[in-house]
Amino acid sequence: MSNASAARAAIPGLFVLIWATGFIAARFVAPHAEPLTFVAVRVVAVSLVLAGIAAALGARWPRGPAEWRDAMVAGLLMQGLYVIGVFWSIKNGLPAGIAALVGSLQPLLTAMLARPLLRERVSSRRWSGIGLGFSGAILVLAPKIGVAGEAGIPVLPLAACLGAMVAMTLGTLWQKSHAADVDLLSNATVQFVGASLLAVPVALLFGDGRFDASLPLWAGLAWSVLVNSVAGILLLLVLIRRGAVAGVASLFFLVPPVSAAMAYGLYGEALNVVQMAGMAVAAAGVAIASRG
Repeated sequence: MSNASAARAAIPGLFVLIWATGFIAARFVAPHAEPLTFVAVRVVAVSLVLAGIAAALGARWPRGPAEWRDAMVAGLLMQGLYVIGVFWSIKNGLPAGIAALVGSLQPLLTAMLARPLLRERVSSRRWSGIGLGFSGAILVLAPKIGVAGEAGIPVLPLAACLGAMVAMTLGTLWQKSHAADVDLLSNATVQFVGASLLAVPVALLFGDGRFDASLPLWAGLAWSVLVNSVAGILLLLVLIRRGAVAGVASLFFLVPPVSAAMAYGLYGEALNVVQMAGMAVAAAGVAIASRG
């Protein structure tokens, strides 16, 4: 296998690793910054970096007010409310691996809502994947909800993470119904601009501005902006351009176990046997639903 072929073959695995680190980064920066403040700085920085890349590559920008609006609404939901909910929930005690699992349920909820909102037919195979995925999630979450101590799952942060997942789902459906034929790079840029228009006022109104400017915080911010967001999006564009749209969705079912393994190695976040089985069942459900 040539070096170029090996590099192409490695892209899906690299994408999963990068995407999984988003939940680890939230845990990493939690002691150093208030989550609303951090998210505001992050989305503004990503907007600027992506705008520079889009301009350099000559990306086609939205053609009228409606296209700008549609991209910003999607960004407000997918990059604003979703990221705020995830960072806040992890800061307030939700394990990073559990947050990743909740996030991975988004394709299942999207499939459930596709019929009533987009009038898409949902196959019996996809419905079986939805049921399997949610069953696995219940196995992971139910035994630990409200349990005191580090091994438990706090109720309010879990609810915030579930709300974030719903926001991501609605953003995905909005994107699919209003912005299916757009330049992906410029659309991603405008999405982060929309997220900035939400995150900055929210941080000013409800955040405490804590941002200790320590080396770990700058490292976490650089990773979140340049690797998790920018590199992750560019890899996603490469995968889509290679005609792997259907396969990309199935990659996301690998994110929770990878995040859980990282969280265990870095922070000692452990899952019991039932939870590990539930993680596997949920992953299988998402995989089936994504290919249905």
